[in-house]
Amino acid sequence: MTKLSVNINKIATLRNARGGNIPDLLKAAKDIQDFGAEGITIHPRPDERHIRYQDARDLKSVVYTEYNIEGNPVKKFIDLVLEVQPTQVTLVPDAEDALTSDAGWNTIKHMDFLKEVIAEFHSNGIRTSIFIDPVTDMIEAAVKTGTDRIELYTESYARDYLNGNMEGIRVYADAAHLAGKLGLGVNAGHDLSLDNLKYFNDSIPELMEVSIGHALISESLYLGLENVIQMYLARLQ
Repeated sequence: MTKLSVNINKIATLRNARGGNIPDLLKAAKDIQDFGAEGITIHPRPDERHIRYQDARDLKSVVYTEYNIEGNPVKKFIDLVLEVQPTQVTLVPDAEDALTSDAGWNTIKHMDFLKEVIAEFHSNGIRTSIFIDPVTDMIEAAVKTGTDRIELYTESYARDYLNGNMEGIRVYADAAHLAGKLGLGVNAGHDLSLDNLKYFNDSIPELMEVSIGHALISESLYLGLENVIQMYLARLQ
């Protein structure tokens, strides 16, 4: 069964809107795991507009499943990951002012940089994943960086699915098959939802983990957090 890691950035955004501690991010993380999710994902950004760097530290004692920290590996981020020692770090090439992640790595252009960063994380026992578009050349180059996994950037799949283009899955299925053949683990994330997740998961047998935040938290406003997590888990079986 594909693992569900819940991105809790949006819970932090809601908390920060009033400056207090409601909703309680640490309690939410604990509850999400108790409800059945197999992981917690955070994506701290330099302006700390949602997840704060201190949150990453505080969550270490709360996350008892898989702890995944995403972000652009600038020095401040690297230092944070090395301090916190999560299960997995997902490298994302975000611009500093990015509203949300909007592109995967050019693993050819940034090969040397990625090799260096990944080697440092590996030396500290941290599994690595690279956020990447479903492009053959990028996946083949990703292998050479030494990464353990890739995370397929699924925005175009979600858009195609919404527009009724079911063939949009094909490029992802091919990319995942290639990655598996080359010895890479396959994660996925971005704009996956209750509507489009089952078809994606059923089409990609190599899929190990999905990271979902915005849709899951939004759906929970109507359906309840515990109920929504159970609905996601059912789609991943």
